Amino acid sequence: MKESRLLVLFDLDGTLVDPAGSITGGISAALAACGLPVPAPADLQRMVGPALAVSLRDIAGVPDERLPEVIARYRAGYSAKGMAQSRPYPGIREVLEQLRAAGARLAVATQKPEPLAVDLLRVQGLLDLFDSVHGSPADEQAGAELDGKRTIIRAALIRHAGSFDSAVMVGDRMHDVHGAADNALDCIGVAWGFAADGELETEGAAAVVHSAGELLTELDRFRVQERTCANGSL
Repeated sequence: MKESRLLVLFDLDGTLVDPAGSITGGISAALAACGLPVPAPADLQRMVGPALAVSLRDIAGVPDERLPEVIARYRAGYSAKGMAQSRPYPGIREVLEQLRAAGARLAVATQKPEPLAVDLLRVQGLLDLFDSVHGSPADEQAGAELDGKRTIIRAALIRHAGSFDSAVMVGDRMHDVHGAADNALDCIGVAWGFAADGELETEGAAAVVHSAGELLTELDRFRVQERTCANGSL
């Protein structure tokens, strides 16, 4: 039997790591410090997932010429306090460890700037569990021009080409589902993140899980399907 090889791509904020209010609170503080209106709490929640420049422009209504100022204030606060306030969601570390022990390859695919994603994973003690990290450019306004997660997920697939037999995305927002579909992948949605009620199901997630244990069970199904296909049973 051919050895099963699965590549699992993970979103970061809202999937692996709970920002503990550091994102929404940091955005609020940055906007207020710049004398700009602060969106309602529900709109702030929607700002977690897309690239920051996109959220600031499309949801908070920040003019393009003010984006660098707001982003700089937000990132300064996030680097100083936000990363340390964040925490891995319950059971996530164990899921990653078990997947690695089973031979899966793991990568992060996030719209957070890639250098910042690496820093966050290092602070949270998760970086060594991943084979690669893929994110937006360090220049966040350049990142705003990306096509959501399509390019980021594709970069991860190219990076690991030849080392996996199948791949799946894990994320908490519709952007993860769409980016996965654009690359012919299924997406497992996690209910503990920032999606509105019913968002993941409506947008076409292959499954929606409510705990780390359920996530591992769902990923095991992908590994079983992969082994079955590799054995010629389908």
